Amino acid sequence: MNGHVALKHASRVFRHSLFEDLQALLTGSLFVALGVAMFKQLGMLTGGTVGIAFLLHYAGGWPFGALFFCLNLPFYWLAYRRLGLAFTLKTIAAITLMSTLSELLPQWLQFGRLHPLFGAVAGGLLIGAGMLILFRHRASLGGLNVLVLWLQEKKGWRAGIVQAVLDGCILLASAAFVAPERIGLSLLGMLAMNAALAINHRPGRYTAL
Repeated sequence: MNGHVALKHASRVFRHSLFEDLQALLTGSLFVALGVAMFKQLGMLTGGTVGIAFLLHYAGGWPFGALFFCLNLPFYWLAYRRLGLAFTLKTIAAITLMSTLSELLPQWLQFGRLHPLFGAVAGGLLIGAGMLILFRHRASLGGLNVLVLWLQEKKGWRAGIVQAVLDGCILLASAAFVAPERIGLSLLGMLAMNAALAINHRPGRYTAL
């Protein structure tokens, strides 16, 4: 009897409150911004629109936050068409928060010493955890995240695995611009990030709106 009640309770779909969504957007964006700060300190890259923003930042010296915000603009229409207005608005909020925090964090936090291996793993896990929080509140960081989430919802493909494949392609494309040792660190950070997603973000494991 208790097992039947527990199963019925677990199968329910819970709706997040406005406060829960707001704190998730802030927390998830902050986690990602902290991971990005570690990657920037070490001269690393990652995948998705974050990785493209890193490349342009390193190449031209433009502000990372502004690049990341602008690169995501073309994906909002896809997000709206495929995943709805609520998802799109939350994603815009998350991108705006992350872009802003990534520019403000250097004024609030500086790394006197950051071991490369620790920074790669810890930064990757922070980004993965932040993305997981956003995913579970029906938001993302735009760009390829929108495609990854759509594939998981429509095809049942696990988000972490799809993200790993796409990010690997971006990392290979950056080999001409980044030193080999930084490529290795970037790969380690991406593996940590995608492991956090692949293990914790599976269809049906967490159901809420």
